[in-house]
Amino acid sequence: MLTFKLNKSKSVKNSDEIREQIIDAAREVFSRYGFRKSTLDEVAMRINKGKSSIYYYYPSKEDLFKAVVEKETILFKQALFKEFSAQKTATDKLRSYVLTRMIRFQMLANFYEAIRSDYLSHLPFINEIRGKYDADETSVIQSIIYEGIVREEFHVEDPALAGTAIVIAMKGLEMPLMINEIINENELRKRVEGLLKILFYGIVKK
Repeated sequence: MLTFKLNKSKSVKNSDEIREQIIDAAREVFSRYGFRKSTLDEVAMRINKGKSSIYYYYPSKEDLFKAVVEKETILFKQALFKEFSAQKTATDKLRSYVLTRMIRFQMLANFYEAIRSDYLSHLPFINEIRGKYDADETSVIQSIIYEGIVREEFHVEDPALAGTAIVIAMKGLEMPLMINEIINENELRKRVEGLLKILFYGIVKK
């Protein structure tokens, strides 16, 4: 009985490891070629396995892309929370959130594509991911604004509206940052800092 449990546990562990290998390889492939041009053959080649191995865990390219996007969503949220929650003031939290968000968006290409690309809208899970992401982000920004009001850092008459406006503004900042093909993080930080001055105008208490 004990041997059976050990073997089963080992089998589950191996299965999880294979899933991770597949997802990591798929992240690279989707990031390089985009969803439309990527193939499961390319993913299989990168981990030296047959395509049937991919199909065993992920029945379609859409299923694999969903797993990739879900992983990058987790990585994205973890990075954001780690950075902004370490800040002491609401002003610094908002600054950290926007900076980290822009930097991570550039790094997590598959997540960005899922959130913003129109041609993926036909995939059922995409709209669900987008809706949850927008709701979560608006909630986080609004909570930072409320904290800033309590601490008398911000003077905002309608915190809910301000939070929504900031989220919309950040979406507007994404495309110029991506189109300009910023090479390194320092340059990206410099540009985002410039944009933050506009974002903070009328929000930070004088």
